Amino acid sequence: MSGSTRVFGPGHLALLAVAIVPASCTTQVMQPAAAAVAPQLSVERFLQAANSRDLQGMGRLFGTPDGPVMETGSSFGCMFKKIGSWFGGAACTTRQDVEIRMDAISSILRHENYRIVREEMVAGRDIPTTGVVVTLTINGQSVDDVPFLVVQASGGRWLVQEVGLERVMTGR
Repeated sequence: MSGSTRVFGPGHLALLAVAIVPASCTTQVMQPAAAAVAPQLSVERFLQAANSRDLQGMGRLFGTPDGPVMETGSSFGCMFKKIGSWFGGAACTTRQDVEIRMDAISSILRHENYRIVREEMVAGRDIPTTGVVVTLTINGQSVDDVPFLVVQASGGRWLVQEVGLERVMTGR
């Protein structure tokens, strides 16, 4: 055989596939330092959205391990939830209900400044949950130790699940 033509057989192609496939698949691993920042960042974004009265943004940052409250699901899915609520299940929350709820939270949390005081893991929960404690400055007064409960939702997102609004309302 003369020339420099090379013929690859099935064995060569299999070896090439084994070499290429792992290179094209990547897994993102969240480093501990990045994981520690995520709950705080969610609280900061939530506070910024509350200050600018961005109700949609607040609704995307507020939720449960199942996801943000603003993502209430399709009409078809809500129909099944409504039927389930007749038997003790939870009904869908409408977009209007979410906006009203976020508007109320926004009016309570409006602030001139905030400072993250500490972050602590919450024990005894099935889903990763972090407590973030914030000091707010509202109408020139410091409101100390406002608790935010932040949960990890599917996909690794961190969502504010609870806000200590009573602390803000009594701490003014």
